[in-house]
Amino acid sequence: MPDVVCLGQFTADVVVAPISSLPRKGKAILVDSISLHNGGCACNTAVALGKLGVDTAVMGKVGRDTFGDFLIKVMSDASLDASGIVRDAGVNTSATAVLISPDGERSFLHYSGANATMSEDDVDFGLVKQAKILHVAAAFLVPGLDGEPMAEVLEKARKIGVTTSLDTAWDAEGRWMQLLEPCLAQVDIFMPNIEEAQMLSGKKQPNEIAEFFMEYDIGTVLLKLGAEGCYVRTADEEFVTPAFKVEKVVDTLGAGDCHAAGFLAATVRGWDLRKACRFANAVGAACVGDRGTSGIRPMWQIAEQYLPNG
Repeated sequence: MPDVVCLGQFTADVVVAPISSLPRKGKAILVDSISLHNGGCACNTAVALGKLGVDTAVMGKVGRDTFGDFLIKVMSDASLDASGIVRDAGVNTSATAVLISPDGERSFLHYSGANATMSEDDVDFGLVKQAKILHVAAAFLVPGLDGEPMAEVLEKARKIGVTTSLDTAWDAEGRWMQLLEPCLAQVDIFMPNIEEAQMLSGKKQPNEIAEFFMEYDIGTVLLKLGAEGCYVRTADEEFVTPAFKVEKVVDTLGAGDCHAAGFLAATVRGWDLRKACRFANAVGAACVGDRGTSGIRPMWQIAEQYLPNG
């Protein structure tokens, strides 16, 4: 049985690096590499969890095409239960062209594809019921689930005794709380990045943002602060966990998803909150040191490198 079920966005990422500027119309530029990786918040988090040794199942939608075949193989290689993935011959798999700048930051050209056709009807609650945690990733990227449908999925999961976790993405359409607010009262663990949290709350400082979200009775608010680490707030604790130093940032693709995976992995193993945040930062650091999310190693290796004293 899975410890975690990851529900949400599944995308094939075509990663191009480095890109300082786009070529003029009709011209070409040379790059060092073009490579294919798993992408999408739910897929990235699930694959990282699998590599960390956590029993994980996935739920989403892909096409019956080459990109879909690729994602299914990646998930199989990570020992994930992909029985909850719907394969739809009538739509192509979502894909993103990821342009990596020399400093490791990224820009995106995105095709929604199969993700845009997913709905609550595609959610297998029999699979959810087997898990300890349902992790939904990410709000604003699966339009058929966003808003009230997502709130209903989270509510049903809680009613059958499953802890709910929610990650967000940047809302390119600017709807923010209009879509997310119905979900918040059904969330046990909420972990947006700081920029998304600022847009949602209208607040600037982490403590103010957390206070805003705690009004919805969320058990744990975790704000991903990038190079600054993470801030966490519960009814009993509030602290910042600094990030680990990374000698060379290759790219930041999937770092937030891997951070979420680290926190969830520590949580299902019963680690205390401070150690869980340190390990989440460690998994994020392991991610940015390699292309895509391929830098994730077994849990004990990451813990041994970054948490040698526990």
